[in-house]
Amino acid sequence: MPAPTEWPVAAEISTAALRLEPLRVEHAAEAHPLFADPQLHAFTGGTPRTPAELADAYRRQAVGHSPDGSQGWLNWMLRRTSDGVLVGTVQATLERPLPHPAAPTAELAWVVGTAHQGHGHAKEAARAVAAWLRAQGVTDLIAHVHPEHHASAAVARALGLTPTDTLVDGEIRWHSAPRAHHTPADTAP
Repeated sequence: MPAPTEWPVAAEISTAALRLEPLRVEHAAEAHPLFADPQLHAFTGGTPRTPAELADAYRRQAVGHSPDGSQGWLNWMLRRTSDGVLVGTVQATLERPLPHPAAPTAELAWVVGTAHQGHGHAKEAARAVAAWLRAQGVTDLIAHVHPEHHASAAVARALGLTPTDTLVDGEIRWHSAPRAHHTPADTAP
């Protein structure tokens, strides 16, 4: 089992229109009105969290890893640079699957507040996080998308993910093509 210190730590990422801020507990008060919209649960189920529940969740997530250290947790809040408004979040859950435990896999998820959808924020932020993760050595990306959530499917497609035949809790598993592992003999002339 990897030690918690082996997981990358979320760093601030800037894009053309967004600043991706590593999650802090203090984000909860600002984020609650954004994520309290029941429409955001149309495809995922559940209900919005209370302010206290959101703060508790952020407190757990901001640690950066699961309690047993088997997963790395990276979370970013999406802030529009033009006006400083918080518009959403992207998260990555890292695991080291066998048989290649040195090459982590990241499961990506994104949520953009209803009032901020349709502006490309999820796609821009998810692409930035995917690039950052690959720079950290992550070789494989996955996402789970409800079959009727066409906007999230478009984000997954923009990341280079393709749908599989696997359903997990009613969502389609999307997967990146694994990067080839080359040996010195593979690159010899």
